[in-house]
Amino acid sequence: MALTASQYNFIMRQYEERQTRNRHLREERLRHIYRTVEGYQALDESVASFSVAQGKKMLAGDDGALSQLKDKLSELSHNRARLLVQNGYPENFLQPVFDCPDCRDTGYADGQKCHCFKQAEIALLYKQSNLESILEKENFSTLSYSYFTEDTLTNYRKAVEKCRNFAGNFKTIYQNLFFYGTVGTGKTFLSNCIAKECIEKGSSVLYFSAAGLFDLLARSARDYKNQEEMSALCNDLYSCDLLIIDDLGTETASAFTLSHFFTCLNERLLRRKPIIISTNLSLEDCQNRYQDRIFSRIASNFDFCKLTGPDIRMAKRREM
Repeated sequence: MALTASQYNFIMRQYEERQTRNRHLREERLRHIYRTVEGYQALDESVASFSVAQGKKMLAGDDGALSQLKDKLSELSHNRARLLVQNGYPENFLQPVFDCPDCRDTGYADGQKCHCFKQAEIALLYKQSNLESILEKENFSTLSYSYFTEDTLTNYRKAVEKCRNFAGNFKTIYQNLFFYGTVGTGKTFLSNCIAKECIEKGSSVLYFSAAGLFDLLARSARDYKNQEEMSALCNDLYSCDLLIIDDLGTETASAFTLSHFFTCLNERLLRRKPIIISTNLSLEDCQNRYQDRIFSRIASNFDFCKLTGPDIRMAKRREM
């Protein structure tokens, strides 16, 4: 995934903060050694003075000056390391400090993003998804079939397989999913399973409950002074790799927010940006509740997945 400019800058600022912190740490260690290890500062200063002297000789044409410089610097380096060890410090105590030695806290190694940069990407994507904590508990590794039997079990297995295919082919096959059915049958759980897989592969995911999304749209529209925030919100809704809208039908809808919902839906369809929607409403109720132009977009662009069976949430509560 290509990070947005703001996401990239956020990560690079973290690297700059690491570099500054570690540079200060190294400087503090050096001052401490100067105070406590007799003779160390003099050795350090002789490195600089000898380097300058040999540099002048090289400029004057002395062919042996470079070799003499290398030999002297090696000797001084050995003496400094010996002084540190004699005074109870590690030999590398004053080496540059890095959180990630592989990229030296630059984010890049051998011209490629370092593994630490990729981890920072994923951490940022988790944080911005609104799902950071829930995905630790709700993912394919914690999925259970124990609450389903007979036909509902067969149906749920098919739904899980569809979700695995959706996540597995996310970057190569454009798809949209619409989960519907009775309460507590795993619609949100399966959405979260897909979200975790996509984030782990570096895709940006945004999750909203329908009530939360419609409320946010309404508040942003009322705050006419904050049009910049509204613009940023719309950009995120339109451009994130995967948008999840959970519990459609629980929101307080108005003509205005429905208009924005249609715009968001339509814009993502035009950009071929995947959407997952879940609802406890029947398809007939959805058609009656939403404008024809909204439902027609859903009907013609989404893969429908119906889930039925026991209310898993209630079953878990009874077990507890």
